[in-house]
Amino acid sequence: MHYAPDDRTLPHNPLKAIVAPRPIGWISAMSREGKLNLAPYSFFNAVADDMVAFSSSGRKDAMTFAEEGGDFVCNLATHDLREAMNASSAPLPRGESEFTFAGLTTAPSRRVRAPRVAEAAAALECRWLQTIPLVPLDGSEPGNFLVIGQVLSIYIDDRFIVDGLVDTAAMRPIMRGGYFDYFGVTPETRFEMHRPKGGGDYRQR
Repeated sequence: MHYAPDDRTLPHNPLKAIVAPRPIGWISAMSREGKLNLAPYSFFNAVADDMVAFSSSGRKDAMTFAEEGGDFVCNLATHDLREAMNASSAPLPRGESEFTFAGLTTAPSRRVRAPRVAEAAAALECRWLQTIPLVPLDGSEPGNFLVIGQVLSIYIDDRFIVDGLVDTAAMRPIMRGGYFDYFGVTPETRFEMHRPKGGGDYRQR
């Protein structure tokens, strides 16, 4: 079959189920006045060696607080924190802390003002760079916004550093699928492939 969002041949848009699993950007941010926000974003990824981006549907607090405060933190969502991560997605009144609602602890960041999730196995401290409105084809008012940040410092729980390398699988990150689906990473699902040698220079890691 072929699907188009305007023909409604399926009960739900399958895009999120196909572009999956997606890493989760668990974004903590602080407003100009010091209010905290914590929320998971599944439209998230690294976009350069030292930059990450997440997309917000509407001008939600994580985006506006990142703009106001000038920074944000991307905390790693893992299997053991899955319920707290999900709880932090609840639509709370502006300025009410999702940290408290989800039973999480704040930890001070080193290079940015926004705190990280103390229980998270890893966190990326980011300086807000820009917010790009994603204007649709018809030129109508954008409803989605791409928030880009530069990573200034990375926290990693020492338990997950092995021989100088981060053991990603041991942290058991979770990822988002379509509908209500999530996917997990475990050491058993990990495999290696090395880039083939060609005529140019390359790095394995």
